[in-house]
Amino acid sequence: MARVSALLSPVLVLFGCDLCLVRANRPPSPVNVTVTQLKANSATVSWDVPEGDVVIGYAILQQRQDGQMQRFIREVNTTNRACVLWDLAEDADYIIQVQSIGLYGESQASKRVHFRTLKETDRLPSNSSNQGDITMEGLDKDRQLQTGEIIIIVAVLLMWAAVIALFCRQYDIIKDNDSNNNKEKTKPSSEHSTPERPSGGLLRSKKSPSVNIIEV
Repeated sequence: MARVSALLSPVLVLFGCDLCLVRANRPPSPVNVTVTQLKANSATVSWDVPEGDVVIGYAILQQRQDGQMQRFIREVNTTNRACVLWDLAEDADYIIQVQSIGLYGESQASKRVHFRTLKETDRLPSNSSNQGDITMEGLDKDRQLQTGEIIIIVAVLLMWAAVIALFCRQYDIIKDNDSNNNKEKTKPSSEHSTPERPSGGLLRSKKSPSVNIIEV
């Protein structure tokens, strides 16, 4: 037994050193985990990673607070700092935790964040997380998008109206020029010609023959 323990002790020491090295190279836990764009069946989770650490992916643990459903999302070879959660239940409480994936393993899970999905009839958020109130940006972005589309449509209609008005004006000018040219062509030729003068012949006088009378 003494020999076995003597042989195993260096192995245990090396294994413990490897574990310490791996733990030291793991990235730190994500910070500033927040939930935004909250809707009835979806939400967006975002987080920050401390600078200077190599992170190649993330892992998200999503579960309902009543324990009926649990989901684990894992993605590598990405630098994304946000993830969209789909197929959520309406008006339900959820808990999420985020982990960073590094070259030598995963970080510790972040703090637990609580959020509640909206109802289909709700338009404004009515829940908050443990790090502050959850901001709703999806509705504001939709309203801004609708306003921008209306402005673009109005601008296009005004541009077309200006083009049509310009075309009509040019058409009227061309039409007036054509009518003036036709009037000039149809003027009577008598206005430009001179009256002909009748040519008369020369009057010739007829000479009566002279009669000589001889007395006998």
